[in-house]
Amino acid sequence: MKRITILGTLVITGTLTAAVGAWQQPQPAPSAAAIEVDKIRPNLYVLKGGGGNTAALVTDAGVTLVDTKLPGWGKPLIDKVKELTDKPVTTIINTHTHFDHVSGNVEFPATVEVITHQNTARLMREANPVLGIQTGQQPNLFTEHKGVGLPKRTFTDRMTLGRGANEIELRYFGRAHTSGDAFVIFKGLRVLHTGDTFPNKGIPIMDANNGGSGIAYPETMDKVAALTGIDTVITGHNQTVLTSADIQTYSEFIRDFVATVRAAKKAGQSIDDVANSWKMPERFLKEGYAPNTPVNRVKPNVEVLWKEIN
Repeated sequence: MKRITILGTLVITGTLTAAVGAWQQPQPAPSAAAIEVDKIRPNLYVLKGGGGNTAALVTDAGVTLVDTKLPGWGKPLIDKVKELTDKPVTTIINTHTHFDHVSGNVEFPATVEVITHQNTARLMREANPVLGIQTGQQPNLFTEHKGVGLPKRTFTDRMTLGRGANEIELRYFGRAHTSGDAFVIFKGLRVLHTGDTFPNKGIPIMDANNGGSGIAYPETMDKVAALTGIDTVITGHNQTVLTSADIQTYSEFIRDFVATVRAAKKAGQSIDDVANSWKMPERFLKEGYAPNTPVNRVKPNVEVLWKEIN
C-alpha cells in the first residue's frame, strides 16, 4: 500500500513530474467534499481530486463517467455525482489501466457497464506495476472483488455510444502511455478526454510494463492532434481544461523529447548522461510546461527509448 500512496500523492498534486518532496505531503481522505467540480458544458463536468480527472456526462438515460480514480474514491465519486443529478451512473469508460484511473470501478454496482480498449481490458486483469513508479508484484483489486469493475465491452479502433448531442466516440491511435490508451470524444459538445497520454504540461510516463512505447508516442499524439471539431480538452491530471492547440504543442514536445534521446544515444552518451542533463526546452517553458522534472522521472522514459532506438 505504501507504493500506492506514493502514486496517489503524485496524481492528486496534479502532476506525475512533481518534486520528490511533494510525494510525502498529506492528502485528504476519500470523500465527496474533497472532489472539486468544474462545469464545462451544461451537462458535462470534470471531477478533480483523488486520482485522474473524471468526466461526467449527464443525459436523460443516465450518467457516463470517464475514469474512476484511486482505491477508495469510488463511493465519494458516486456521492458527488448525486449532488449533480438524480440520474444513476450507467456507464464507465476507462481511458487506460493505471489504478489512479480505474480503481473506483469496484465500488460501483455490478450493473454499470464498463468499457475500455481491448488491450486495457487485458492489462486491468494483469495489474502490472507502473514503470518508474511501482516495483514488484501489485495487488489486483479486481481479483479481490471477484471481477467487479472489469470491462464488459471493449473496442479495437473505434466505438460510438449514444447519439445526437450526447454522442460519444471512442478512438484508439496506437501505443503511447500504455498499449490501450482510449481517447474519449464528446462529439456534440466538442470536448476530448485524453487520459494520461496527455496528462498535463510535462513529462508523461512511457509505461513499457503496460505496453507503452516512446518511439510510437509522437505518432500517436500526431493522430490526436489531427482530430477536428475539438474546442476543449480534459487531460489526465491538469487542474484546468486546455484547448486543441495545446494538443498540437504537446505532440511537438513529445517528438522533441524523443529526438533528443535519439541524438544522445547516437552521439555515444549514456542513459545517465541524458537523464541528468535533460531540461525542459525554453519554447515549452513559455507555454507553461513544468520547469523542474526529477531525474527519476526522466530516466525511466530514457531507458524505454534506449531499448527501442536502433
